[in-house]
Parts: sequence; structure tokens; C-alpha cells
Amino acid sequence: MRFEPVSSDPRRQPPGATSIAPPLPPANGRQHQPASLPAVAAPPDPPPRPRLDFQMVRELRRELSERLTRWQRGREFSVDEEDTERARLAVELVAEYADSVRRAGTPMAAGEERLLLDQVTAELAGLGRLQTLLVDDTIEEVHILGCDQVRITRHGGGVDWAEPIADSDDELVEILQAAARRAGATERSLSTSKPTLDLQLPDGSRLAAVFLVSHRPYAVIRKHNTLDVTLDDLAGTRGDLDEMVDPLLRDFLRASMRAGLNIMVAGLAGAGKTTVIRALMSEIPPDEPYVLLEESRELLPARRGARHRAVMSFEAREGHGERGPDGRPAGEVSIADLIPVSLRMGVLRIIVGEVRSREIVPMLQAMTTSRGSMCTIHARTPGGVSERIIELALAHGREMTVDQARRMAGNALDLIVYVTVEDETGIGGRKHRFVSHVEEVLGVGEASRITTTQVFGPGPDGRAVPRHLPERVRDQLLRVGYDARLMSRWIEAGQGAWRRPKQTRLGRR
Repeated sequence: MRFEPVSSDPRRQPPGATSIAPPLPPANGRQHQPASLPAVAAPPDPPPRPRLDFQMVRELRRELSERLTRWQRGREFSVDEEDTERARLAVELVAEYADSVRRAGTPMAAGEERLLLDQVTAELAGLGRLQTLLVDDTIEEVHILGCDQVRITRHGGGVDWAEPIADSDDELVEILQAAARRAGATERSLSTSKPTLDLQLPDGSRLAAVFLVSHRPYAVIRKHNTLDVTLDDLAGTRGDLDEMVDPLLRDFLRASMRAGLNIMVAGLAGAGKTTVIRALMSEIPPDEPYVLLEESRELLPARRGARHRAVMSFEAREGHGERGPDGRPAGEVSIADLIPVSLRMGVLRIIVGEVRSREIVPMLQAMTTSRGSMCTIHARTPGGVSERIIELALAHGREMTVDQARRMAGNALDLIVYVTVEDETGIGGRKHRFVSHVEEVLGVGEASRITTTQVFGPGPDGRAVPRHLPERVRDQLLRVGYDARLMSRWIEAGQGAWRRPKQTRLGRR
């Protein structure tokens, strides 16, 4: 069964109508090679996924809902029992449909039947055709530009245009609203009074959406396929991950976590900051309590279970309704509000998924009285991290000054880890993600400037190699059995211990 587009204006279609995708770019979305560079053979396209009849998906969803309602009527049941029965009924219903199709002489392949089951379950949960994208492990990022323009970025940099995500823009908004209602433990909404949305999807992916203030409803999904990762994995022991650190840097970061150093992980969006901080979190002892603060939960899924039994996860809550005397929507609870609460939870470590506004001030204040705290921050260059800190700190209020922000950062931070992403997909290559800098924060020097030492800096290919021995944190590292002087011969040689050469298209040596 195929989904056949029949109309060209998806924004004004009645419910149930289908839409047409935009003209497809060249195969796999790859650009022509510049004349100055040699042509490069494109990697093979992934095998095509089965296509579904979404009208049939909706009919099966309605039947599943009716069967579940009949099962619920007149009985008491728990949430787990309901989930189990829903899954059983979905398998039963899809199997019946597959049998009927088989008897009609057009048998379904096993993969198509499985995809149909996933889609029917997703329709009942309100995710609709988003589920088709969430179960595809080759996808890295999705841009939904209205219901009918779905741009997919795959691992390695390939670009595709997918089938429409909904039959109309109105249906797309309904899917996003349904996802918001089911988002985690805190209330989320997408409405006329709140036209933006930021949440975590059930598989751990991050979704951001906007409508009304945009020409059409837009959404971006960033998939996190490395929810459980260690420093060893980043050092090249896992084939599905970039080699983001070498053994020298891995051992240094591992010792820094044992020593309880306060670490800020910086870089551009999509560079791999969240992956690095997940790997650093894997070094926290399993029984140690710590607090995890996030705008929407990204880091927690990998922490569940026996590995980190004592983690306390807090999530910010959006406000709704009229604004109070402080100018904030009623019911809003921000990261900045949660940090003072965290300090009363009897923990040494506080981890903030991302600082992007005035919460940086209470975060830095918390770091001055804690050990082993971490956060991430967006910054274009390693040298721009300190200015980014000041910029965000000044948003805290009029009482904050540049000098005060610098003193706070100098006293609170021990290390700044910068993650670089080099995108060579435009010349037939791929994205390279790696740690390029590790700077030790020494404090505030002359003219109230933040003083740092570059412990690791870019080597010949841009990846981090040892540059200088740490100064202020050297004794803390020694107390956990790490002698930084072992890096001396690598510093003299001006090289690191990377396992594999970086496969760059630029031919840099």
C-alpha cells in the first residue's frame, strides 16, 4: 500500500486529504562537488523503508481504541496493566489485518508489519507519523517545515526529503500539541498564548516547535542515539561513535571527575556537548547522590537503573496564564529557581544540562560551594566562552557587573572543555566532532580578566594534544592518584595519542 499525494496546497486542505512533497533535490540531497576539489564517490543510500497507507493506520487506531475501551469498562486496573493490554491488543489487531491482506493475495513483509504496528501504537499515543522518524536509527536530525516538507539529516551528513508528516498544517499542529500533553512530568503546551514548544520525546529525542508567529508550523527533532556513553567509548572503543578524545585526554578527564573539579563543556549547537557530559557523568560513583537540572530531560534516561541510583532529576516548568508582579507567567519554575533548592538537597554535585540565560549566576554561585559540578554552554570559539559567560550573567539583573561576573567565573570554574564540530558534508565528507581544547581556569588576573592555562590544545589536525601541565588543580589531581607530569614527554613531542587519523577532505596534515 502506498501513500499517494493528490494535492499541492497542504495548508488549506480538509481533514483526511493528502498532500504533496516538494520537488526532491539531487539524490540523497548531496551537492555537486566544487570544481577545485576532486569528485568523491557518495556513500550508498540506505535501503528504502516500507511505505504505509496512513488512512488504514487511522482506522486500525480507532479499532484499537475501541477494543481498549471495552477492556477498561467495568474493571479496575493499574497503568502498567493498561499498557500491557494496549500492547497486546495492538499486536492482535495488526496480526488480524496482516492475515486478511495475506488471504487477499498481497502478503505483507515482516518489516512492513512491524512498521505498521509501531505506527498504530504511535497514532494512539498522539505521535502520528513522527514515530516513523523516531524508529529510524540512521536519522540524526529532522527539520519539519510545514506538514509536507520534511528534511532529514542522516549520520555522516547525507540529506533526504521524506514523505509528508501530516495531511495538513492543522493536523501537524495537533500532533505537536498531543506530544506536548504527554511530555514528561511537567506540563507543556503549544497554543495561541504559548506558540513555542521545547520538550523531550519518548525515545529521548529533543523537539523544538513554533507556530502562529511563523509562516507555517515548524519543528526540529534532534535525535540522541548515544544515551549511554562512557569516556572509553569517546576514546574510540565504540565503532558507532566518533573518536572525540584520545587516551591521554580520557585519563585526564577521568581524574578530573574523581578530583571533583567543576567543569564547563562549551561548543556550538550539535557539536556533541551533551554526549561529552553524559560520558563525564558515567564517572560519578553509582551510590553518590547528585542533582540534575534540565529545561527538558535529555540526560536522565542513561542514568536510570543500577548505575546511578541516587540521582535526583529536576525539570523546569513552563508558566501559563497571566503574568504576576515579577513579570513571569503564573506557575513558572526556572532552572534559576531550582538551583537554590538543589543546594539544600545534601549533594556535592549539581549538573545543569545547559545554561542559556540568567541561571548562570546561581549556577556559578553554586559551583563556588560545591565539587564536581558541571554544565554546558553555547560558544562559537574557545576564546569566546568567557565573554559568553559575562553576556549571560549581565541578563541576571542590573546589580550584576562585568567585573563581578568575571570574578564569579574565575572562582567557580576549574576546567573549560571545548568541543569542536567540523562539517565537511558540503565537499563530500562528513561531520567530525572532537574535543579540541581543555583550559584550566586559574582565577582573575590583571584588569579583572579571567586567566586560563591551555592544558590541551589543537594539534596538527585540530584535535586536542597536551600543551601545558595544570597548575592550580595539580594537587587535587595528585590526591586521586593522577600525576600530570606524565604528560611531559607528550608536551615535548607536541603530539597526542589518537588511535586513528582524522579522515578530512581538506588534506590537512
